[in-house]
Amino acid sequence: MLRKYFGNKAFYHKIFVLTIPIMIQNGITNFVSMLDNVMIGQVGTEQMTGVAVANQLIFVFNLCVFGAVSGAGIFGAQFYGGGDHKGLRNTFRFKLIFCVAITLISIGAFILFGDDLIGLYLRGKGSAEAARSALEYGLNYLFWMMIGLLPYTIVQCYSSTLRETGQTMLPMVAGVSAVLINLCLNYILIFGHFGAPALGVAGAAIATVISRFAELFIVILWTHLHSARNLFIIGAYRSLRVPRALIAQIATKGLPLMINESLWAAGMALLNQCYSRRSLDIVAAINISSTFWNVFSVVFLSFGVAIGILLGQQLGAGDSEGAKDSARKMITFSVLLSVAVGALYAICALYIPKIYNTTESIRFLATSLMQISACIMPIDAFANASYFTLRSGGKTFITFIFDSCFVWLISIPVAYCLVQFTALPIIPLYAISQALNLIKCVLGYVFVKRGSWVKRIIVTESEPA
Repeated sequence: MLRKYFGNKAFYHKIFVLTIPIMIQNGITNFVSMLDNVMIGQVGTEQMTGVAVANQLIFVFNLCVFGAVSGAGIFGAQFYGGGDHKGLRNTFRFKLIFCVAITLISIGAFILFGDDLIGLYLRGKGSAEAARSALEYGLNYLFWMMIGLLPYTIVQCYSSTLRETGQTMLPMVAGVSAVLINLCLNYILIFGHFGAPALGVAGAAIATVISRFAELFIVILWTHLHSARNLFIIGAYRSLRVPRALIAQIATKGLPLMINESLWAAGMALLNQCYSRRSLDIVAAINISSTFWNVFSVVFLSFGVAIGILLGQQLGAGDSEGAKDSARKMITFSVLLSVAVGALYAICALYIPKIYNTTESIRFLATSLMQISACIMPIDAFANASYFTLRSGGKTFITFIFDSCFVWLISIPVAYCLVQFTALPIIPLYAISQALNLIKCVLGYVFVKRGSWVKRIIVTESEPA
């Protein structure tokens, strides 16, 4: 039984070599985002609320890009596992074209509808003056952040492809460099140190934009200077042509994943909008809770990314039994890690909200929401690991049902009905909504157990190295 669910030292060494750079990059990125959030929280509640709402919109954009690179990335990992560098190059081209199109459309939507979208979150109980102030801060922040959307997109196309080849160190180094730049510039531009003007929320956005251009420079420069290790980049820009057969394959297998990530992100934004109908305090409390959740959940979320890469490579190499064995052991380890991290998160929740310059009621709400999330963390870890397992074999329609359909058909209707038709306080309401993820665990277990995801979905094309 132990051998079935636990690997040997060599197995975990292989996993950690792949996972730790991803974990470090995402962890530092989220940690600096947390410090960014705390710095803005020191300025005032309205500033924190406006930035939190604007970041909800950017979150939807980020997940759209993530879905696009992930949908194509299923093929990238399997092409690399099968030794087909030409197929990987075409996959990279597809990512670049599709993601840039998403970015341009998103920028247009933010310009045209940004004020209306932010206003949706500011209709809860609270003063009209506070809502107007939060709207102004949110729009100012969103304006500057739009400048950094394109470099963010290009970095995701490069970094995701590098990870699919097992090269996780360079994206980590670039990401760490970017967040350190972001942190230093936040300190200077938000509060006006070293002779710089105190720009507040605009300073936070400008710092982020500069850091994204820096990350873009590092990733592109290293990838092209080390083309012997990154064969997919050789001739990548000689043509932007992508074979129709591959486009059709990605559309069939990858499009559900792209749609899923977009709908899931939009669903989570709408779910938070449902909560915000109770009061403006809820927006601030959820902002604090979600900011620190991103830091603590990076362990099992990064593990999920590693699951998708490793299983994709094994399936691409034709090792079906090895993929099933790895999936079982990695899911087990991910859940056990999340139990320990969840316990730490619950303890930290008692102290974290005290560092914000806000009201005592918002601090109490934030602590309660964080402790509820801590209890649910092992459940989320199992669901996340199951999601990436199914995705690795191209079962994207199942992941679509499992993920975004669940949010839209179960989570949002339940939360909406509780908000609109009951007087249930926000804390038990939030707990009920989060506990619904138990259903996802059951679905994930059934889908993974069936083994229909164990499938090689690529046809390799021979090419001289």
